[in-house]
Amino acid sequence: MSTTDTAIASAEAHSAHNYHPLPVVVASADGAWMTDVEGRRYLDMLAGYSALNFGHGNRRLIDAARAQLERVTLTSRAFHHDRFADFCTRLAELCGMEMVLPMNTGAEAVETAVKTARKWGYRVKGVPDGMAKIIVAADNFHGRTTTIVSFSTDQEARADFGPYTPGFEIVPYGDLTALSEAMTENTVAVLMEPIQGEAGVLVPPPGYLAGVREMTRERDVLFIADEIQSGLGRTGRTFACEHEGVVPDMYVLGKALGGGVVPVSAVVSSAAVLGVYRPGEHGSTFGGNPLACAVALEVIAMLRTGEFQQRATELGGHLHAELGLLAGGDAVRAVRGRGLWAGVDISPALGTGREISEKLMERGVLVKDTHGSTIRIAPPLVISKEDLDWGLDQLRGVLAG
Repeated sequence: MSTTDTAIASAEAHSAHNYHPLPVVVASADGAWMTDVEGRRYLDMLAGYSALNFGHGNRRLIDAARAQLERVTLTSRAFHHDRFADFCTRLAELCGMEMVLPMNTGAEAVETAVKTARKWGYRVKGVPDGMAKIIVAADNFHGRTTTIVSFSTDQEARADFGPYTPGFEIVPYGDLTALSEAMTENTVAVLMEPIQGEAGVLVPPPGYLAGVREMTRERDVLFIADEIQSGLGRTGRTFACEHEGVVPDMYVLGKALGGGVVPVSAVVSSAAVLGVYRPGEHGSTFGGNPLACAVALEVIAMLRTGEFQQRATELGGHLHAELGLLAGGDAVRAVRGRGLWAGVDISPALGTGREISEKLMERGVLVKDTHGSTIRIAPPLVISKEDLDWGLDQLRGVLAG
């Protein structure tokens, strides 16, 4: 057996089978490239679902982490530490908000947003106890905790995990009429992705996010934007909501906030919303730890330059121009996306998304399939135009058979 086969067999024997990875075993990575245990190089066109927006081994982030590792990595929230206030201040400023509640994973941040919206509804809006409702969109992906799968429409994520958490109503994504009809006096929040990533990089109709913003403001309902995948530079703006000039009541952030170095997530909002918490009502041992804050502070500093948003705009324009030439033909049914992020619907006659991903892997390109014959393309924002073009050439080669 090869080194790859041995490693995969061991993983299969000793880890739960809740993932079905491509048969590649990565040993090192730099920038937009990864190298496996056999020494083969692959162009990363997934970037850890946008967690690696700044590339593998980004020197600024590694240096920030290394410096903090020498000082202190964890205090718990039982004590203050010297990176926490700066992190919260800088992140609030980046978001144009006032307060931050730090967590670790994206799902934790979504759970925090749900709890926050409910508490705000009871304490501020005056919703009767136990009656708060949150509206979400069909085909959403916000994580896989028990509560989150309760409002998922993905049966693979839901099956055998009931009983499900009540208090959610699902409406079609992009349908303002359905959203309006679903709202009642007990609605406390609308939770949505500005672009639905797991669903295949679905961009809502023009004006939809602005309509959600207007409607929620008129009805005294919180608009919660899950920017875990779409935010922090991926679409060419710091936040995907900015493409429609929309500022939500609450941002849910994660993935790229930790730079692919450590898990960092956060809920960012106003003092009127996050100010509803009192000591002991919510928390996390690792949330806002010194190491996480040090890395996230460097991420925030990098985003404030605008460099990465500009790269996503320019390279994203090139990506979509090239993919657009393939759309509508025999091989590619449709292309969607924004910035350096695309969903490509492959003709089922050519194979499933998994099969296309495996063929690309054989050519040295790593992508991920979703929902049948769709593949997602989301390379690190540091990718060069030459490497991006090379990756697209490999896709053309696979589609040509």
